[in-house]
Order: sequence, then structure tokens, then C-alpha cells
Amino acid sequence: MSNRRNFIKNSLGGMLALNLPNLAFANPQEQRLTFDYWLWNRPNQKDSESDLKKRYATFKEAGVRGLFFEDYSPKHFQLAKEFGLETHRWMWTMNRGEKELLEKHPEYYAVSRSGKSCATEPPYVGYYRFLCPSHPDVPKYLEDKAREQLEKEDVDGLHLDYIRYPDVVLPVNLWDNYQLDQSSELPDYDFCYSKFSKKAFLDETGIDIDQVQRPDQSLSWKAFRYRQINKIVNRIADVAKEYEKPLTAAVFPTPDLAKRIVRQDWTHWNLSGVFPMIYHGFYKEPVSWIGQAVHEGVDALNNKFPLYAGLYLPDFKDLAELKTGIKLAKSNGAAGVSLFGEQEFDNETIELLKSLK
Repeated sequence: MSNRRNFIKNSLGGMLALNLPNLAFANPQEQRLTFDYWLWNRPNQKDSESDLKKRYATFKEAGVRGLFFEDYSPKHFQLAKEFGLETHRWMWTMNRGEKELLEKHPEYYAVSRSGKSCATEPPYVGYYRFLCPSHPDVPKYLEDKAREQLEKEDVDGLHLDYIRYPDVVLPVNLWDNYQLDQSSELPDYDFCYSKFSKKAFLDETGIDIDQVQRPDQSLSWKAFRYRQINKIVNRIADVAKEYEKPLTAAVFPTPDLAKRIVRQDWTHWNLSGVFPMIYHGFYKEPVSWIGQAVHEGVDALNNKFPLYAGLYLPDFKDLAELKTGIKLAKSNGAAGVSLFGEQEFDNETIELLKSLK
């Protein structure tokens, strides 16, 4: 899983309200009194303790509130906490390519409209191994995975990623890379048509999707699939509430775009905060689009929980552009920003964050 988001970056193979008084996430109105920075981070076991202490001290000085760690590492988590940083576990959710799971339970995996299973013929890239949310055992499997992280004392919260279906439409910037024209929804990328999804839809609506002439245009079928993901998220949200820890998620840039291209209806999730990946370069949009996307998300949420704008550092040609992006996020109602792009998070970027703090 070390190539997270490299799929979109360069196509090498491919992005509760808990009401707990001790959580700053809990009240969106109060959250707007501050503007927080977050970082997505992959812990490297080769990092020395002295280097980590310097790094985390610098992060804290720059105004970074917390880190989303892609892997659990006691050393990284505990040292980060020593410097007052929040430590959240960044968890791949619907996209699970563990060898043992693939071998033991290929039936857990999503199936395309053309009949291809993510277990054997993943779309786009080899690590796109998405589960079927309608399989009766998958929700419990993911709940257990969430509990494994939440029960750790030094994990402050859980951050969901890949909480969706495979991209039925890629960002337009990638169409040429895959020699695709996705002006319409192509069968190989339209999920999930497993027997479990079809049965659940039939039981719920009385509609046999196999008898629908244009299933890709069925509003009932689209809404059903949104709800299947919603159920997974909100089940995990109940688990997070048990542990009195916040639940957040990395999602696609705007509510409308998320629903159209990955069947993701994140405004109906019971989260503590949401982190839309407003990666403007992926969609061939200017920096100004960051403000537009933030505004759409904040408006749709209507104070349900705070929104933090996810920014992709390589998309910015210089620090001046990044400064503009951060200011646009703030002026349009974001509670903060999250930054992705470890190589680009250098001393100059840290100094910029300090100046804006």
C-alpha cells in the first residue's frame, strides 16, 4: 500500500458529531475560531528517534495539529504525542488487497457491470481490490479492522480512506494515460454488480437490476449504492463513539463530484470532520477552484461537522500559489487544511505555515 495516491499522481499503476466535550471536532462553530493544519504521513521505521523529535517539534511550531499515519508505528505515534500532535490512524477501508483475504474470501470483492471481480481483474491498477459493501460479512470485517486500530491507546482517532467504490470516471487529467474516454460510464468501471448487491437491491426496492435496460442511468440503483457505503461508514462511526475517539475521512472534492465519480455520499456520514481531496491539478482546474470546492462542501454540510481542505502539494507551482490556496480554503469556510506530498513538505513550506499561523 506504499503507493497510495501514486495512481493519480503519475499513473504508475494508478486518491459524529460525537458530542464529546474533549474533542475540538465536536462543534463546527467553535472549530472556525481556529484554522488547523494536518498532514498525511507514511511512517518510516528507519527514522531515528532524534530525527523524529526534530521533525515533530518543527511541525508543532508550524501550527500542525495532527497527523494521519498510514501504518501503525508505536515509535512514531508516541513521539508525535510527546510534542502535542494528534495521532490518527489512516485506514484503507473498501480497498483491501491483503493476500490472505484474497485467497480465503474472493467472494467479498466487488464485481463490475461487465462481470469482472476486483479479486481477479482489478480496474486500472493491480492494487484496486475493492470490497462489495453488500456482502453480508464485509461490514463486520471492516468493523473489526476499525476496532483493531481504535483500541490502541496511542491512536487518537481513525481516518478512513478509499471509503467508496472504484472510480466509475477518472479525473479528466488521467484519461489520456489510460487511453480512455469516460464521457459515459463504461461497464468495466461501473461497480458493484455482485450477486450480493443485486439481491440486496431487489430485496429493498423490488427491482431486478439485470432487467433494467440502462442500469447506469437508474437513479434508484445509484441511490442504493450510495446508501450501502453510508451504512459502512456509520457502522464504523458507532464503533468510534464507543471508544470516544473521532472519526474522519478523506473524500472526493465536492459532494456532487464524489457521487458522480465514486458513488460517495459523504454529507450523510456521521463523522467528526471531513477532508475532501481538493487536488485541483487532477481535474485541470486553477487554484481558484479550491475556494469553489470548499464553499460547495461547507454549504452542503450546513454545520453538520467541519471541513478541512485537502491540498496536494505537487499541484502548486510555488509557495505563492500554495498561500493563495490556503487563504481561499479559509475564506470559504474551511476549518483548516490537510497537506499531502511528503517530499514537497520542506522547510520553505513549514515557514509559510508559520507565517500564516
